[in-house]
Amino acid sequence: MNASNRDIAATARDLLQRIADPVRAREMAAYMKTQMPFFGVPSRDRKVIVRTLSEAFPATTRNEYQHNVRALWRGPHREEKYLAVGYARSFSRFVTLSSIPLYRTMITSGAWWDFVDEIAAHLVGTVLLHQRVRAASRVGEWATAEDMWLRRSSILSQLRHKQATDTDFLDRVCTANLRDREFFIQKATGWALREYAKTSPAWVLAYVDAHEDEVSGLTRREALKHLG
Repeated sequence: MNASNRDIAATARDLLQRIADPVRAREMAAYMKTQMPFFGVPSRDRKVIVRTLSEAFPATTRNEYQHNVRALWRGPHREEKYLAVGYARSFSRFVTLSSIPLYRTMITSGAWWDFVDEIAAHLVGTVLLHQRVRAASRVGEWATAEDMWLRRSSILSQLRHKQATDTDFLDRVCTANLRDREFFIQKATGWALREYAKTSPAWVLAYVDAHEDEVSGLTRREALKHLG
């Protein structure tokens, strides 16, 4: 099967419509506090659809990869955008620095935590892990961007790096946002610190102590949640 923007988007929509659940769709929209429509397709079924799309429309070039991701992302339903993120993750050879502009667009246009957190941790984070020297400057700039979701993405970009975490980078992106009163920024900062505390509790404790006058109560609670 030859992939094209129209074909992959139409196929995705057809697969979602076959198992759509209007009752669940209303519940999902209410939970996400969004006016964007849902089909009502749960995560387990979406994973199956992502596999189907990845096999039927394999990305063999970078242009094809980015075109297919964009085609899915343009869908009006939230699950179509979830499929775009899943499809993007399926082709690791293209999750590189060259795809950062695409991920940036998805973050700013998605502009809600369900999209942003997945893109930040699994796509931007993967690029940062494997191309740190070149990617750090780009992603680091997001920490002071006007767009709140870019700032959140920079903070969460090392969420899964564990021992490979660049603590200078983590310090920089968190510290740039410590005085931000936005809930989604405070929560993200605490979450990023809490995750790294599983690897280096001493570093996180020292960081929170060093920034005692700047760290919000929410960030502190999240950061120290499992440290007693």
